[in-house]
Amino acid sequence: MVKRFLIPIILLFLFWSGYSQDSIRTSRDIYIARGIVIDGDTVWVAEIDEVIVFPEKSFNNFWQRRRYTRLIMNVKKAYPWAKLAGKTLEEVNTHLLTLKTEQEQKEYIKQTEQELLDKYTEDLKRLTITQGKILVKLVYRETGATSYDLVEFYRGRFSAFFWQALARLFGSNLKMGYDPHGEDRLIEEIVILIENGQL
Repeated sequence: MVKRFLIPIILLFLFWSGYSQDSIRTSRDIYIARGIVIDGDTVWVAEIDEVIVFPEKSFNNFWQRRRYTRLIMNVKKAYPWAKLAGKTLEEVNTHLLTLKTEQEQKEYIKQTEQELLDKYTEDLKRLTITQGKILVKLVYRETGATSYDLVEFYRGRFSAFFWQALARLFGSNLKMGYDPHGEDRLIEEIVILIENGQL
């Protein structure tokens, strides 16, 4: 008789203890609500993340949809490189301010350039020509300067001319700017969706 009652009690205890372990709250689970009092009423105040909504894309045919899908893929491939370029440029500029002579600055730029070439050349070679063009545009978006201007400033006019001529051979242009409200509107939308974690 005792066994009949003991087994259900043990099972109930195991179920209850397992349930209580799953429901333990941590400090990350707790949200402290803020409120303000307006005319005697308490109004809940919350900060929420911004969500940007773009109109749903409509395509006239399969090829337009495919072109847009490929653009998403290409921007996803190029965007991390543009972010890296912006971050690296910021670090270089900050460090250059600490160097006293022009010779030290030139040596630092040359050393940094060599380190970047050693580290990223093989990965950058895997970019397609289209991804390279998008990268040039996104570098402008991240830095506020064309790739040509950046090369000219850090490596000189001759280097800038050389790299521009090489880019032109592959149908690109280091002097390309970025127009988020015009011809680069779709790229800007895709970048915003990537930044918001929606793509």
